[in-house]
Amino acid sequence: MTEKLRKKLITVLKILVSAALIYFIFTKINFDDVVRALKGSKPFYLVLGILLVVLSKVLAAFRLNLYFRQIGVKITQLSNLKLYLLGMFYNLFLPGGIGGDAYKGYVIQKKYQTGTKKVVGVLLLDRLSGMLLIFSYGCILALLLPQGQFQKVAWLVVLAIPLAVFTYWLLNKKLFSYALPVFWKSLGYSSLVQGTQLICILCILKSLSISWDVIAYLFVFLVSSIVSVIPLTIGGIGSREVTFLYGAKWLELDAGTSVGVSFIFFLITALISLFGIVYHFKKPKLETLS
Repeated sequence: MTEKLRKKLITVLKILVSAALIYFIFTKINFDDVVRALKGSKPFYLVLGILLVVLSKVLAAFRLNLYFRQIGVKITQLSNLKLYLLGMFYNLFLPGGIGGDAYKGYVIQKKYQTGTKKVVGVLLLDRLSGMLLIFSYGCILALLLPQGQFQKVAWLVVLAIPLAVFTYWLLNKKLFSYALPVFWKSLGYSSLVQGTQLICILCILKSLSISWDVIAYLFVFLVSSIVSVIPLTIGGIGSREVTFLYGAKWLELDAGTSVGVSFIFFLITALISLFGIVYHFKKPKLETLS
């Protein structure tokens, strides 16, 4: 099997999985309820949510540039932002071709010749740094859930945060020592990235006039963010919504509202990612700091 054929088959499989999950979701909820909730949303809070997601992506691009500079890639922030936006577009709209991270790694290595292993390493660390903060925030929210599902293992949840941070630090020290100097600064950026996205979810809830079970919705969002990273669907479509669906059932939330929140967040992300098409047709010139 050729590489080209393999990629096409993977794309077809992802589309089928996404379609199957979406179909499954709408056999479990009333689609009219979702549409009614979306139609009744308040535009002001949705616009605010869009701005917060934009801010989170800018902060994420700054975090990645921290890692780039540790391996000698002195790319300007503006060039890095353009490249990051193009990567978002590729991740969401061209999943069967060159993924966003793969493309960023390719052009960075081609221009700066810093070594493929180091480029791949910092791209991996950039993802893991974000996942660590999602996990940490998730643990905090788990303790605050009014339903009390985690109260019996509260001590374990509390212990999980420093244990996860230490494990990640050890991973940096043993395998990626060149990135260790920016360890805490990268986590600082990650805390801001995930924090702004949580506030975005608060805005979405506010736009839907949801003022109850807020902690539960935020917790389910974080869990769905982890699940959506698994490359089984197109841009996480379907997997995030299924997580919201079952999270709603587990935490006794309204299923239609939960899926509506998920769809709105996806649409916001897709809208922002779509702007990357500009740099698909006119590739960004990577400028170096003087």
